[in-house]
Amino acid sequence: MYFSFIIPVYNRPDEIDELLESLSKLEGDAAFEVVVVEDGSTISCEHIIEKYQSKLTIAYFFKPNSGPGDSRNYGMTQAKGDYFIILDSDCIIPEDYLIKVSASLKNDYVDCFGGPDAALASFSTIQKAINFTMTSFLTTGGIRGGSEKMDKFQPRSFNMGLSKVAFELSKGFGNIHPGEDPDLSIRLWNLGFKTKLIKEAFVYHKRRISWDKFQIQVNKFGKARPILNKWYPEYAKITFWFPSLFLIGFVVSAFLVFFNWPYFLALYGCYFSLLLVWSFIQNKSLTIAFYSVYAAIIQFYGYGKGFILSYIKLFILNQKPQEAFPELFFKK
Repeated sequence: MYFSFIIPVYNRPDEIDELLESLSKLEGDAAFEVVVVEDGSTISCEHIIEKYQSKLTIAYFFKPNSGPGDSRNYGMTQAKGDYFIILDSDCIIPEDYLIKVSASLKNDYVDCFGGPDAALASFSTIQKAINFTMTSFLTTGGIRGGSEKMDKFQPRSFNMGLSKVAFELSKGFGNIHPGEDPDLSIRLWNLGFKTKLIKEAFVYHKRRISWDKFQIQVNKFGKARPILNKWYPEYAKITFWFPSLFLIGFVVSAFLVFFNWPYFLALYGCYFSLLLVWSFIQNKSLTIAFYSVYAAIIQFYGYGKGFILSYIKLFILNQKPQEAFPELFFKK
Protein backbone atom coordinates (compact mmCIF):
# COMPACT_ATOMS: atom_id res chain seq x y z
CA MET A 1 0.00 0.00 0.00
CA TYR A 2 1.34 3.40 -1.02
CA PHE A 3 0.11 6.32 1.07
CA SER A 4 -0.32 9.90 -0.09
CA PHE A 5 -0.58 12.62 2.56
CA ILE A 6 -2.91 15.34 1.23
CA ILE A 7 -2.43 18.73 2.87
CA PRO A 8 -4.34 21.85 1.82
CA VAL A 9 -2.82 25.08 3.12
CA TYR A 10 -3.94 28.69 3.13
CA ASN A 11 -1.58 31.43 4.35
CA ARG A 12 0.10 29.22 6.97
CA PRO A 13 3.76 28.64 6.02
CA ASP A 14 4.89 28.31 9.65
CA GLU A 15 2.36 25.57 10.33
CA ILE A 16 3.25 23.59 7.21
CA ASP A 17 6.90 23.76 8.23
CA GLU A 18 6.18 22.06 11.56
CA LEU A 19 3.92 19.47 9.91
CA LEU A 20 6.49 18.55 7.25
CA GLU A 21 9.21 18.31 9.86
CA SER A 22 7.12 15.77 11.77
CA LEU A 23 6.38 13.80 8.57
CA SER A 24 10.10 13.62 7.82
CA LYS A 25 10.56 11.73 11.09
CA LEU A 26 7.94 9.05 10.53
CA GLU A 27 9.04 5.55 11.52
CA GLY A 28 8.33 2.22 9.83
CA ASP A 29 8.71 0.91 6.30
CA ALA A 30 5.42 2.12 4.80
CA ALA A 31 6.00 3.98 1.52
CA PHE A 32 4.44 7.42 1.25
CA GLU A 33 4.50 10.76 -0.54
CA VAL A 34 3.35 14.22 0.51
CA VAL A 35 1.08 16.39 -1.63
CA VAL A 36 0.73 20.03 -0.56
CA VAL A 37 -2.00 22.11 -2.21
CA GLU A 38 -1.72 25.88 -1.81
CA ASP A 39 -5.31 27.14 -1.92
CA GLY A 40 -4.79 30.60 -3.41
CA SER A 41 -2.65 31.84 -0.53
CA THR A 42 -1.27 35.37 -0.53
CA ILE A 43 1.51 34.16 1.80
CA SER A 44 3.15 31.31 -0.08
CA CYS A 45 4.70 28.25 1.55
CA GLU A 46 6.65 27.18 -1.57
CA HIS A 47 9.96 28.13 0.03
CA ILE A 48 9.09 25.84 2.95
CA ILE A 49 8.43 22.95 0.57
CA GLU A 50 11.87 23.38 -0.98
CA LYS A 51 13.48 22.74 2.43
CA TYR A 52 12.08 19.21 2.45
CA GLN A 53 12.75 18.11 -1.13
CA SER A 54 15.71 16.02 0.06
CA LYS A 55 13.89 14.63 3.11
CA LEU A 56 10.51 13.71 1.64
CA THR A 57 8.92 12.63 -1.61
CA ILE A 58 6.90 15.81 -1.92
CA ALA A 59 4.84 17.58 -4.56
CA TYR A 60 3.59 21.17 -4.42
CA PHE A 61 0.63 22.63 -6.30
CA PHE A 62 -0.77 26.17 -6.36
CA LYS A 63 -4.39 26.76 -7.36
CA PRO A 64 -6.99 29.55 -7.07
CA ASN A 65 -8.85 29.68 -3.77
CA SER A 66 -11.82 27.30 -3.75
CA GLY A 67 -11.91 26.03 -0.17
CA PRO A 68 -10.31 23.13 1.71
CA GLY A 69 -12.66 20.44 0.36
CA ASP A 70 -11.99 21.22 -3.28
CA SER A 71 -8.26 21.56 -2.53
CA ARG A 72 -8.21 18.09 -0.98
CA ASN A 73 -9.98 16.74 -4.04
CA TYR A 74 -7.42 18.41 -6.30
CA GLY A 75 -4.59 16.94 -4.27
CA MET A 76 -6.06 13.44 -4.49
CA THR A 77 -6.37 13.68 -8.28
CA GLN A 78 -2.66 14.57 -8.46
CA ALA A 79 -1.51 11.97 -5.92
CA LYS A 80 0.20 8.71 -6.88
CA GLY A 81 -0.88 6.66 -3.87
CA ASP A 82 -3.70 4.15 -3.58
CA TYR A 83 -4.63 5.32 -0.07
CA PHE A 84 -4.86 9.00 0.88
CA ILE A 85 -4.34 10.48 4.34
CA ILE A 86 -5.82 13.95 4.67
CA LEU A 87 -4.38 16.33 7.25
CA ASP A 88 -4.95 19.91 8.29
CA SER A 89 -1.90 22.13 8.04
CA ASP A 90 -2.02 22.87 11.80
CA CYS A 91 -1.30 19.25 12.76
CA ILE A 92 1.89 17.59 14.00
CA ILE A 93 2.24 13.85 13.39
CA PRO A 94 3.66 11.36 15.94
CA GLU A 95 6.60 9.28 14.70
CA ASP A 96 4.70 5.96 14.90
CA TYR A 97 1.58 7.24 13.11
CA LEU A 98 1.98 5.23 9.89
CA ILE A 99 2.90 2.11 11.84
CA LYS A 100 -0.41 2.33 13.70
CA VAL A 101 -2.40 3.05 10.53
CA SER A 102 -0.79 0.25 8.52
CA ALA A 103 -1.31 -2.30 11.28
CA SER A 104 -4.97 -1.36 11.74
CA LEU A 105 -5.77 -1.47 8.02
CA LYS A 106 -3.97 -4.79 7.65
CA ASN A 107 -5.98 -6.27 10.51
CA ASP A 108 -9.35 -4.74 9.56
CA TYR A 109 -9.36 -2.97 6.22
CA VAL A 110 -11.80 -0.13 5.59
CA ASP A 111 -11.90 2.43 2.80
CA CYS A 112 -12.16 5.37 5.18
CA PHE A 113 -10.82 5.91 8.70
CA GLY A 114 -10.40 8.73 11.14
CA GLY A 115 -8.11 9.33 14.07
CA PRO A 116 -8.45 11.48 17.20
CA ASP A 117 -6.44 14.54 18.15
CA ALA A 118 -4.39 15.48 21.17
CA ALA A 119 -2.40 18.42 22.53
CA LEU A 120 1.37 18.72 22.80
CA ALA A 121 2.98 20.02 25.96
CA SER A 122 4.30 22.97 23.92
CA PHE A 123 0.80 24.13 22.95
CA SER A 124 -0.46 27.38 24.48
CA THR A 125 -2.89 27.38 27.40
CA ILE A 126 -5.72 28.45 25.08
CA GLN A 127 -4.93 25.65 22.62
CA LYS A 128 -4.90 23.08 25.43
CA ALA A 129 -8.18 24.40 26.83
CA ILE A 130 -9.87 24.30 23.43
CA ASN A 131 -8.49 20.81 22.79
CA PHE A 132 -9.94 19.62 26.11
CA THR A 133 -13.32 21.16 25.37
CA MET A 134 -13.51 19.77 21.83
CA THR A 135 -12.54 16.23 22.82
CA SER A 136 -13.90 15.68 26.34
CA PHE A 137 -16.87 13.37 26.91
CA LEU A 138 -18.16 16.04 29.32
CA THR A 139 -18.75 18.46 26.45
CA THR A 140 -19.33 17.46 22.82
CA GLY A 141 -16.42 15.07 22.27
CA GLY A 142 -18.67 12.06 21.82
CA ILE A 143 -21.20 13.95 19.71
CA ARG A 144 -18.44 15.02 17.31
CA GLY A 145 -17.50 11.41 16.71
CA GLY A 146 -14.76 10.80 19.23
CA SER A 147 -15.98 7.40 20.32
CA GLU A 148 -15.54 4.08 18.53
CA LYS A 149 -18.72 2.88 20.25
CA MET A 150 -20.79 4.90 17.80
CA ASP A 151 -22.66 2.72 15.32
CA LYS A 152 -21.08 4.58 12.39
CA PHE A 153 -17.97 6.66 12.89
CA GLN A 154 -17.67 9.95 11.01
CA PRO A 155 -13.99 10.77 10.41
CA ARG A 156 -12.92 14.39 10.58
CA SER A 157 -10.80 15.84 7.79
CA PHE A 158 -7.97 17.05 10.05
CA ASN A 159 -6.96 13.37 10.35
CA MET A 160 -8.74 11.21 7.80
CA GLY A 161 -7.84 8.28 5.55
CA LEU A 162 -9.60 7.58 2.25
CA SER A 163 -8.87 4.92 -0.35
CA LYS A 164 -8.44 5.92 -3.98
CA VAL A 165 -11.36 3.66 -4.91
CA ALA A 166 -13.68 5.36 -2.41
CA PHE A 167 -12.55 8.81 -3.58
CA GLU A 168 -13.20 8.05 -7.24
CA LEU A 169 -16.65 6.60 -6.60
CA SER A 170 -17.75 9.30 -4.13
CA LYS A 171 -16.12 12.21 -6.02
CA GLY A 172 -14.59 13.32 -2.74
CA PHE A 173 -15.56 16.35 -0.70
CA GLY A 174 -18.49 18.63 -1.49
CA ASN A 175 -18.36 22.42 -1.51
CA ILE A 176 -19.84 22.96 1.96
CA HIS A 177 -17.44 24.09 4.71
CA PRO A 178 -17.49 23.22 7.50
CA GLY A 179 -19.48 20.01 7.30
CA GLU A 180 -17.71 18.55 4.27
CA ASP A 181 -16.31 15.61 6.24
CA PRO A 182 -19.59 14.22 7.70
CA ASP A 183 -21.18 14.87 4.30
CA LEU A 184 -18.53 12.68 2.68
CA SER A 185 -18.86 9.99 5.38
CA ILE A 186 -22.61 9.68 4.81
CA ARG A 187 -22.20 9.48 1.04
CA LEU A 188 -19.57 6.75 1.53
CA TRP A 189 -21.97 4.76 3.73
CA ASN A 190 -24.67 5.09 1.08
CA LEU A 191 -22.20 3.68 -1.47
CA GLY A 192 -21.56 0.67 0.77
CA PHE A 193 -18.16 1.68 2.16
CA LYS A 194 -17.26 1.24 5.82
CA THR A 195 -15.59 3.74 8.13
CA LYS A 196 -13.85 3.30 11.46
CA LEU A 197 -11.89 5.03 14.17
CA ILE A 198 -8.22 4.15 14.60
CA LYS A 199 -7.82 5.35 18.16
CA GLU A 200 -4.04 4.89 18.18
CA ALA A 201 -3.56 7.01 15.03
CA PHE A 202 -3.87 10.38 16.73
CA VAL A 203 -2.36 13.69 15.65
CA TYR A 204 -1.44 16.78 17.62
CA HIS A 205 -3.91 19.42 16.49
CA LYS A 206 -3.31 23.08 17.28
CA ARG A 207 -6.83 24.29 16.47
CA ARG A 208 -7.77 27.97 16.54
CA ILE A 209 -5.41 30.13 18.59
CA SER A 210 -7.82 32.89 19.66
CA TRP A 211 -11.21 32.99 21.32
CA ASP A 212 -12.74 34.98 18.46
CA LYS A 213 -11.62 32.47 15.84
CA PHE A 214 -12.84 29.59 17.99
CA GLN A 215 -16.27 31.19 18.40
CA ILE A 216 -16.57 31.73 14.64
CA GLN A 217 -15.56 28.12 14.00
CA VAL A 218 -18.06 26.50 16.37
CA ASN A 219 -20.82 28.85 15.18
CA LYS A 220 -20.25 27.60 11.64
CA PHE A 221 -20.33 24.01 12.92
CA GLY A 222 -23.74 24.74 14.43
CA LYS A 223 -25.05 26.22 11.19
CA ALA A 224 -23.78 23.28 9.12
CA ARG A 225 -25.39 20.49 11.14
CA PRO A 226 -29.07 21.26 10.26
CA ILE A 227 -28.00 21.46 6.61
CA LEU A 228 -26.69 17.90 6.85
CA ASN A 229 -29.87 16.86 8.70
CA LYS A 230 -31.87 18.38 5.84
CA TRP A 231 -29.87 16.49 3.23
CA TYR A 232 -29.70 13.21 5.15
CA PRO A 233 -32.66 13.04 7.59
CA GLU A 234 -32.09 9.33 8.15
CA TYR A 235 -28.84 10.17 9.97
CA ALA A 236 -30.18 13.01 12.13
CA LYS A 237 -29.82 12.38 15.88
CA ILE A 238 -31.24 14.00 18.98
CA THR A 239 -27.69 14.41 20.28
CA PHE A 240 -27.10 17.10 17.66
CA TRP A 241 -29.57 19.25 19.61
CA PHE A 242 -27.70 19.00 22.92
CA PRO A 243 -25.67 22.25 22.69
CA SER A 244 -28.79 24.19 21.65
CA LEU A 245 -30.87 22.64 24.43
CA PHE A 246 -28.05 23.42 26.86
CA LEU A 247 -28.13 27.08 25.75
CA ILE A 248 -31.92 27.34 25.93
CA GLY A 249 -31.93 25.65 29.33
CA PHE A 250 -29.36 28.09 30.66
CA VAL A 251 -31.40 31.10 29.52
CA VAL A 252 -34.58 29.67 31.08
CA SER A 253 -32.73 28.81 34.30
CA ALA A 254 -31.34 32.34 34.58
CA PHE A 255 -34.84 33.74 34.02
CA LEU A 256 -36.30 31.53 36.75
CA VAL A 257 -33.90 33.02 39.29
CA PHE A 258 -36.03 36.18 39.25
CA PHE A 259 -38.93 34.03 40.45
CA ASN A 260 -36.93 32.60 43.39
CA TRP A 261 -36.24 29.35 41.58
CA PRO A 262 -32.42 29.08 41.42
CA TYR A 263 -32.23 25.29 41.41
CA PHE A 264 -31.82 24.72 37.66
CA LEU A 265 -29.13 27.39 37.49
CA ALA A 266 -27.39 25.65 40.38
CA LEU A 267 -27.24 22.50 38.23
CA TYR A 268 -25.36 24.45 35.61
CA GLY A 269 -22.98 25.62 38.33
CA CYS A 270 -22.39 22.00 39.32
CA TYR A 271 -21.73 21.06 35.71
CA PHE A 272 -19.16 23.81 35.17
CA SER A 273 -17.53 22.93 38.49
CA LEU A 274 -17.21 19.31 37.33
CA LEU A 275 -15.73 20.52 34.05
CA LEU A 276 -13.23 22.66 35.96
CA VAL A 277 -12.13 19.78 38.17
CA TRP A 278 -11.89 17.28 35.31
CA SER A 279 -9.81 19.64 33.19
CA PHE A 280 -7.51 20.32 36.15
CA ILE A 281 -7.02 16.57 36.68
CA GLN A 282 -6.15 16.06 33.00
CA ASN A 283 -4.04 19.15 32.40
CA LYS A 284 -2.54 19.72 35.87
CA SER A 285 -3.10 23.46 35.46
CA LEU A 286 -5.66 25.69 37.14
CA THR A 287 -5.30 28.28 34.37
CA ILE A 288 -6.11 25.71 31.68
CA ALA A 289 -9.00 24.45 33.83
CA PHE A 290 -10.60 27.90 33.99
CA TYR A 291 -9.91 28.44 30.30
CA SER A 292 -11.59 25.09 29.59
CA VAL A 293 -14.78 26.29 31.26
CA TYR A 294 -14.66 29.49 29.21
CA ALA A 295 -14.05 27.47 26.03
CA ALA A 296 -17.05 25.26 26.84
CA ILE A 297 -19.25 28.34 27.27
CA ILE A 298 -18.09 29.67 23.89
CA GLN A 299 -18.63 26.26 22.33
CA PHE A 300 -22.17 25.75 23.63
CA TYR A 301 -23.17 29.34 22.91
CA GLY A 302 -21.60 29.54 19.44
CA TYR A 303 -22.72 26.12 18.26
CA GLY A 304 -26.14 26.32 19.90
CA LYS A 305 -26.90 29.76 18.48
CA GLY A 306 -25.78 28.71 14.99
CA PHE A 307 -27.80 25.48 15.13
CA ILE A 308 -31.01 27.24 16.20
CA LEU A 309 -30.65 29.92 13.53
CA SER A 310 -29.97 27.32 10.86
CA TYR A 311 -32.89 25.15 11.96
CA ILE A 312 -35.29 28.10 11.80
CA LYS A 313 -34.14 29.14 8.33
CA LEU A 314 -34.13 25.63 6.85
CA PHE A 315 -37.01 23.83 8.54
CA ILE A 316 -39.41 26.64 9.48
CA LEU A 317 -38.78 29.26 6.81
CA ASN A 318 -37.91 26.51 4.30
CA GLN A 319 -34.96 28.39 2.84
CA LYS A 320 -32.38 26.65 0.68
CA PRO A 321 -29.02 26.10 2.42
CA GLN A 322 -26.99 27.95 -0.21
CA GLU A 323 -29.32 30.96 0.04
CA ALA A 324 -29.59 30.92 3.82
CA PHE A 325 -25.83 30.58 4.45
CA PRO A 326 -23.83 31.44 1.32
CA GLU A 327 -20.71 31.86 3.49
CA LEU A 328 -20.70 28.08 4.10
CA PHE A 329 -20.42 27.18 0.42
CA PHE A 330 -17.42 27.58 -1.87
CA LYS A 331 -17.95 28.03 -5.58
CA LYS A 332 -16.14 25.43 -7.64
